[in-house]
Amino acid sequence: MLEELHVANLGLLADARLEPGQGLVVVTGETGAGKTMLLGALQLLAGGTARRDRVGPAADDLFVEGRFATADGERVAARRVTREGRSRAYVDGSMATAAQLGESFGTLMEIVAQHDALRLATPSGVLDLVDDSLTSSGKGRLEDYSRAWGELNRLRAEQAELGGDRRALERDLDAARQQAEEIGAAGLSLEEEIDLATRADRLRNAESLTEGLTAAHEALTDDGGAIDRVGSVIAELRRLAALDASLEPMHGQAVAASDALSELTAELSGIATSLEHDAAALDQVETRIKLLNDLRRKYGETIAEVMQFGEEAEATAAALERRISAAATLDDDIDKAKALVAEAGRALTKARKSAAKKLAASAAVHLGDLGMKDPYVDLPFEAVDPGGRGADRIVMSFASDKSLPAGPVSRIASGGELSRLVLSLRLAAGAGEVPIVAFDEIDAGVGGATALAMGEKLARLSAGRQVFCVSHLPQIAAFADMHVVVERSGDGSAAARVVAGEERAREIARMLSGLGDTATGVEHADELLREAKARLAG
Repeated sequence: MLEELHVANLGLLADARLEPGQGLVVVTGETGAGKTMLLGALQLLAGGTARRDRVGPAADDLFVEGRFATADGERVAARRVTREGRSRAYVDGSMATAAQLGESFGTLMEIVAQHDALRLATPSGVLDLVDDSLTSSGKGRLEDYSRAWGELNRLRAEQAELGGDRRALERDLDAARQQAEEIGAAGLSLEEEIDLATRADRLRNAESLTEGLTAAHEALTDDGGAIDRVGSVIAELRRLAALDASLEPMHGQAVAASDALSELTAELSGIATSLEHDAAALDQVETRIKLLNDLRRKYGETIAEVMQFGEEAEATAAALERRISAAATLDDDIDKAKALVAEAGRALTKARKSAAKKLAASAAVHLGDLGMKDPYVDLPFEAVDPGGRGADRIVMSFASDKSLPAGPVSRIASGGELSRLVLSLRLAAGAGEVPIVAFDEIDAGVGGATALAMGEKLARLSAGRQVFCVSHLPQIAAFADMHVVVERSGDGSAAARVVAGEERAREIARMLSGLGDTATGVEHADELLREAKARLAG
């Protein structure tokens, strides 16, 4: 249970420290005094959403901490929220996340707020209520369905990532294969482009080249040609070098020139001999050049880029083949996953219907205890397409008496009936099974004998646990084991204090009719306190 609660700058509560005991703790106070802030502190300690609008005017942040007695011993939870909305959580003095705070302390508390009445008017809210009341095996069915649905979504996401249009994949595969085959069939090499250009030039100009090469060859080899003249120079330099040794290098240069001319002569002859005068060969070369140009036009500026494109097309084709194969497998896997979702959905629906039947029956009993003569509560199921929460839709049907027409809660229930319905359903769903239960002004529209019945119900619920209740009803306050009053001071801030004895009687008198300082008011309050005590003793 919660042994100590400290609140600082939470709304109007500048600083409050309480040590609630076991049993029913009722929090009262004037409208606008900030009494709901104490339950707001419990929500923060349970890992609830940190709202910056809850930071009060006294400082730049709010701070709440609670000391709990648990089965594992004494534990401390704390939460700090800044005006900018930043949240810091602490578990047993160590930094933690809000989620970790919720895991450690959220399971100790059940908080029933005013908005729960609104949730009863929505199918999702009713579904939450039914799921809260599932047995352990029923919760297992809910987990089974969640796993099956999660796996189906995973497979669908994988299919979407692979590409869900099988025909589009096949078209892409055909295109990639065709590109890779076209480039591969060309048998490209990096050197071919230059060689082809040279060969084409030779074939186109074979006759002119032959004539020129022949003329050059004759100029070197004919009588009196260049080779003969260089031979004469060699002979003369050999004679002169015998007379002057310094001329020997020149003789060597002449010999080298003769050798170079001989090599040139041989090359001229070889090229002239090798030249093709073949129109068919020229057609082949020009056809090849056109092929390379076509490939460059489609796939890259250079042959190197075309070859790289071909490699990438091969890789793309291989990847598409794998994707198509995986897609085919995914289709089967998705069909199996859908079947598992359907099976898990049927099992979950069966568990929910069983829980809903018990929930409605138990709620009717609680409503009877709260003054309804013969209430009617029904939770009819409607099958819907499978979704994240199953394949069920439930709209609660209610009548305060079976003799009256039943209908949706939002249309049928009055304010007082709705308050009692919320309490009854939450009790039927197991809210009283946790060590700490908190009710935030769920008594709207309730009064008189019904309010006494509600107070008695809350008091009996508090046996062996802590029940916190923010209330404006004196009939409920009269059943409290601890009565906390939240009051505004002159500076606009609020403070919380425990009242007992005469102070408590005056507060209940104020709640009854505003007669807190009169003997008549206190007398009426004492009478109400005696009535509450008698009901619990009876």
